Amino acid sequence: MKYLPALAPLAALAVLSLSAHAQDDPLRTRPAAPALPPSVPSARDVAYPGTVSLTIDASDTERGVYRVTETIPVSEGARDLILLQPSWLPGNHSPSGPIALLADIHFWADGKEIPWVRDTVAVNAFHLALPEGTKQVTAKFAHTSPLQTKEGRVTMTREMLNLQWEKMSLYPAGYYVRRLTVQPRVKFPAGWTVFTALDGMSRDGDTNSWAAVDYERLVDSPIFAGKYARRWDLGHGVYLDTLADEADLLAITPEHLQTYRNLISEALTTFGARHFDHYDFLLALTDHMGAIGLEHHRSSENQYQPKSWTDWETMDWDHNVVPHEFVHSWNGKYRRPADLWTPDYQQPMQDTLLWVYEGQTQFWGYVLAARSGVQSKETVLGMFAAAAAKYSEGTPGRGWRSVEDTTNAPIIAQRRPLPYTSLSRSEDYYVEGALTWLEADQIIRQGTGGAKGLDDFAKAFFGMRDGDWGELTYDFDEVVRTLNQVYPYDWAAFLKTRLYLPGQPAPLKGLEMAGYKLVWKERPNAFDKGVTDGNKSLDLTYSLGFTLDNDGDVTSTLWDGPGYNAGVVNGTKIVAVNGRAFTKDILKDAITMAKTANAGPIALLIRRGDRYETVEIAYHGGLRWPWLESGSPGKSNGLDRLLAARRK
Repeated sequence: MKYLPALAPLAALAVLSLSAHAQDDPLRTRPAAPALPPSVPSARDVAYPGTVSLTIDASDTERGVYRVTETIPVSEGARDLILLQPSWLPGNHSPSGPIALLADIHFWADGKEIPWVRDTVAVNAFHLALPEGTKQVTAKFAHTSPLQTKEGRVTMTREMLNLQWEKMSLYPAGYYVRRLTVQPRVKFPAGWTVFTALDGMSRDGDTNSWAAVDYERLVDSPIFAGKYARRWDLGHGVYLDTLADEADLLAITPEHLQTYRNLISEALTTFGARHFDHYDFLLALTDHMGAIGLEHHRSSENQYQPKSWTDWETMDWDHNVVPHEFVHSWNGKYRRPADLWTPDYQQPMQDTLLWVYEGQTQFWGYVLAARSGVQSKETVLGMFAAAAAKYSEGTPGRGWRSVEDTTNAPIIAQRRPLPYTSLSRSEDYYVEGALTWLEADQIIRQGTGGAKGLDDFAKAFFGMRDGDWGELTYDFDEVVRTLNQVYPYDWAAFLKTRLYLPGQPAPLKGLEMAGYKLVWKERPNAFDKGVTDGNKSLDLTYSLGFTLDNDGDVTSTLWDGPGYNAGVVNGTKIVAVNGRAFTKDILKDAITMAKTANAGPIALLIRRGDRYETVEIAYHGGLRWPWLESGSPGKSNGLDRLLAARRK
């Protein structure tokens, strides 16, 4: 309807009249908003009275159940107690505590069972009314580990388990978790080997106990335990603690073991200090227990595919999680964004600086993998190539969403699959963050004639206070100040432009400054080949615009790509290609043949649900996978020098 200015006052009066009439309508009942219940008390930096006893029976591997008994002393005269299951979990960057996995929950006050009430807003909180004179509360419950992946991450199999304290314990509300003291003990299956960074271990039969520890450090010290296990001393107080589905998978050659020793030396050289008294790589070689890569201050939880050691070269693509998580001891655990650090696991975390926490860790994870030999330089170049391709052609969502806004993705999406990730974006602060830090490294190197680089930032920012293994927080301004101390430049504008603004050019400048360029070939690079072979998939993102599995089921679709425009989307099954039954090789051959002169479109018989149809894709660009190509073949350039070993 065309707007008529002369009628505007009359329209306004009509709206007011209708509004008043609606408010007076006697036939429309209008409730008032009820008051919310009192919030859970905020954490205070005071000591909790007494020591919490936490005992877990983790021996039931047949049923995958952890049975917990926890005894919590209470202050004299206390008449109520609020117990919390951790919600905002460290390293998860979101409120991802598995509340639904706790079951059969009961509480006793000095031996007499008492009722409990769950908070109606903070549903991870349990309210207990205590009888007069209560001295301690005992909680008993089960943590039901998922038995299949659709239920969540499997943490217990017949061969191994991964016990994470925060998922099967409660803590009193109102206290900094570092001020809560806990005495932990766990019963394991008979004969199993137990690995953890906790101190003061003693053993009584199949039950292990550790020295009393504050709850923050307990949560930061998970357990790997298993039937087939072996430990290696890597030097510098660092240990490689490994579990496997079968004993023969633990075989590793001295040459390959040496790469992990190299990793320790390279990291200490890069950062110039260490912030742990000892450190344990907890590593599972398995496809039975759920995948994980999670950082801790004095340990890390890591998972490789079962044959990642016995088929070292073939599985080279799978090795990066160990260097990545090791870097986190410096970046993310010791140095931590101020708005992400919280005093307990109830206060929400703010993820705004994950492009430092995770982005620079991703960068150093690539670099240290190559410097140490944990991954080959060829594989690391393939990882950079995959990143460059993703943000030059594979992420149209860069046009509307900034890298910094993707730091909200763990909270918004909860790491669930999305229908069009290329448009909505996911946690791109990891890899696009790494490319941004590569450009920063090259700006410093070119500006100082090669005298300095991001290594100097790492020493200044992460390597301070050698031996301190607390937490030292930072903000955006400190990042900028430290960069300027290394090399004066308008770093604030650089970071704000690259990371805080959408619609930026593809982040290829760092690679180009480092002497490499993105090129396309008809075969996958070493990293992409390893990933697709390992996952039994075919990645055609940069040709037909989708990825599919061995059976022809489409698992991801590039927004506005050739496949998307033809209606080939997630959940579609490709049944036939140009009249021939689908195989991956037949589809690749069809893409290659479509390059020839006068070739017609590629005809796909697809099934969506119970309907079949034939679609045609008029694509003639051939197979395309990303590679990095040196601008000076045979000569060392900036990226070559960055990835070269530093250790003596």
